[in-house]
Amino acid sequence: MKPVSKKLSLLQKPQWVAMLLILLILATFVVGLGLGSSTVSFDRILPTLFGQGTFKDEFVLFSIRLPRILITLLAGMALALSGSILQGITRNELADPGIVGINSGAGVGVAIFFLFAPLEVGTFVYLLPVVAFASALLTATLIYLFAYKRGEGVQPLKMILTGVGFSTALSGIMIVLISSVDRVKVDFISTWLAGNIWGTDWPFVLALLPWLVVLVPYALFKSKALNLLSLGESSAVGAGVTVQKDRILLLLAAVALAASAVSVTGGIAFIGLMAPHIARGLVGPAHQRFMPISVLVGGWLLLLADTIGRNLGDSDGIAAGIVVAFIGAPYFLYLLLKKPS
Repeated sequence: MKPVSKKLSLLQKPQWVAMLLILLILATFVVGLGLGSSTVSFDRILPTLFGQGTFKDEFVLFSIRLPRILITLLAGMALALSGSILQGITRNELADPGIVGINSGAGVGVAIFFLFAPLEVGTFVYLLPVVAFASALLTATLIYLFAYKRGEGVQPLKMILTGVGFSTALSGIMIVLISSVDRVKVDFISTWLAGNIWGTDWPFVLALLPWLVVLVPYALFKSKALNLLSLGESSAVGAGVTVQKDRILLLLAAVALAASAVSVTGGIAFIGLMAPHIARGLVGPAHQRFMPISVLVGGWLLLLADTIGRNLGDSDGIAAGIVVAFIGAPYFLYLLLKKPS
């Protein structure tokens, strides 16, 4: 039995899990490049990527498939990391930026900006994540204030329930907004609400990438503080953590990651719920171990969902958010009903 247990422990090491996930991402990446309404032969993908393909193959890969795949991968990573942070600071493993209202807050901001602001093509793409962040930050601030109790700090369960209430209210605001505008703009908001990857050009990649470049290293750097926060305020204070400061900064990071992602992918929920759970199951509960794995899991899950969705149904396919929901909703119910061991 000892050799078996040793083998299992080796397979559970973060580096081996990370390598396996990277291989899954690369495999899904290649499949996603080849499949679609305009197929590209798999034996032509590498030559085309190195500049030896036909005009059609280069157009399909570089103008259509590659930016969409990168956007999906980056957004999944951002949502997964946001969920990991939220679950740590709320001490609630059901926390997710889509469930607690952050995505809805970002969506209302994006909708108002798109419907009523004078749009300029050159700045629209880069302003979207900023507008989404501002709107999501306002939502998160209100949720935080409602969940805060003087002398005791933030009540984690109250924060989750308040977020769910805000999410419902903001969804109602979205319906009111789209009921008073023209058909073209309604189509865009409907696409956003369904979680359809709509930001599929290179400028959207450039708009999203800086947020991850800054926030991913910061979140991973604060992973040990999250370990202490997850033990409770008294333990964290005893270990020298500045609880309120760290919680607010980490909440800002979680809001920014989620808002930047949904500004170009639409209202996608459950990635931030599932990815941390899967990562914890693979490498254990320590944040410094499972957060990097969660990032890879989230990127792969959304990439897989989008690859499946755009190759099903008619020429428009099925929104990635709907594919994720088919998996995520039952998973959420399972976690909700699961008895603690």
